[in-house]
Amino acid sequence: MDDAVNHPDPAFPLFHPRPAKGWIGGPCGLGHRDGRFHVFFQFNPDSARQEGICWGHLSSPDLLRWTEESVALRPQPAGPDELGSLTMPADPRVTAVRDPFLFRFQGLRFALQGAGLASGHAAVLLYSVDDLRVWNCEGIWLSTEDPLAAAHLPAAIWECPQLVRVPDSSGAETWLFMASLSNSGNDDHPGGVGYLLGSLAADAVTGLPVFVPVAGGKADLGPDFHAAQILPLPDRALLWGWSNEVAGNEAAGNEVAGNEVAGAARRAGRSQAEIDEAGWAGVLTFPRRLFVHGGALAVEPAAEITAYRGRRCLKNAAGTLHLPRHAEALVTGGEGGIRLVLASAGGRRTVFADTVAGGDELRIFIDSSIVEVYRHGSVPATVRAYPAAGEDWQLELPHGAAADAWELHQPGG
Repeated sequence: MDDAVNHPDPAFPLFHPRPAKGWIGGPCGLGHRDGRFHVFFQFNPDSARQEGICWGHLSSPDLLRWTEESVALRPQPAGPDELGSLTMPADPRVTAVRDPFLFRFQGLRFALQGAGLASGHAAVLLYSVDDLRVWNCEGIWLSTEDPLAAAHLPAAIWECPQLVRVPDSSGAETWLFMASLSNSGNDDHPGGVGYLLGSLAADAVTGLPVFVPVAGGKADLGPDFHAAQILPLPDRALLWGWSNEVAGNEAAGNEVAGNEVAGAARRAGRSQAEIDEAGWAGVLTFPRRLFVHGGALAVEPAAEITAYRGRRCLKNAAGTLHLPRHAEALVTGGEGGIRLVLASAGGRRTVFADTVAGGDELRIFIDSSIVEVYRHGSVPATVRAYPAAGEDWQLELPHGAAADAWELHQPGG
């Protein structure tokens, strides 16, 4: 984004996709056409608050350089879409619906829609969609009444359901179901995003797709990741997620430890007054490649993201390392605890903490106020943190670990 380079707010991410101002929400509407990637998303161009929602649009030729396009959709004053409209299924068990998702299976078009049930279970509804103007509800397709779904996707409502086929290192045909986990009365989405892996087959009688899950987990281990959307491409599946500012939570810091979210209730954020003054809220993650490794979901940055590497600032470094506020660090080797902190003369705030063992490889990206940590062959963690005046990023490595680091830069810039 050209305007991002000179943005007056030091917390504004320079390399993650988002407009220079306004509130953004979850991505919805991903595509690749005529050599450009397109990402649409919830957007308020007029303030940093979730109101007056339009549909924003970014495009890129290479997943690195993003252009803010004209607003794609705006509410019509006094029209049916001014405040949104709602059509509910006739099934009395369904008390909430969210976020339709279209997919094709065996030459037919279907749709999923996130839902909540009167029983308290989260669910998805299945629709047959031969004609985009006529959606036939086929009933509840999957819910937390399934024990595996209940274990890995606990929620009152499943939002942003996704169903795509993903590459599997075993050679199997594996389908990935993913949903954001929502609980009534909590807009901060602390449940994150869960996933199930399984098979998809046509019912012998109805011909409708039937999903049989065999494994599951969290798609991101951090506290600041929601509303994930997947773009299936011929050679890969790419995911973008939404990371919000979490207004009103001004606690000391985040900590992600032991492959779990530790202290999610202490998520650090900005006050609403600070967000209003900055004039922006929300950011999209880097695009992420999805695949299956060892029977579980694995996530890594899209290959293009490596081109953000600029000047190498560390090589085979050990101990406690200082990092710039726009950086990538590659950590290899060692065993023990690793910690990313914001340090000053007055103390230290832990942003991310985990353990590494021999053979582990971590890629850590810092872009002003968003941190993404990728463990090779596993799922990442997304964390928001806002450096105060006098604070610097430091990476503490265990014995035997070493890191290379690069300043992030815009290719061709």
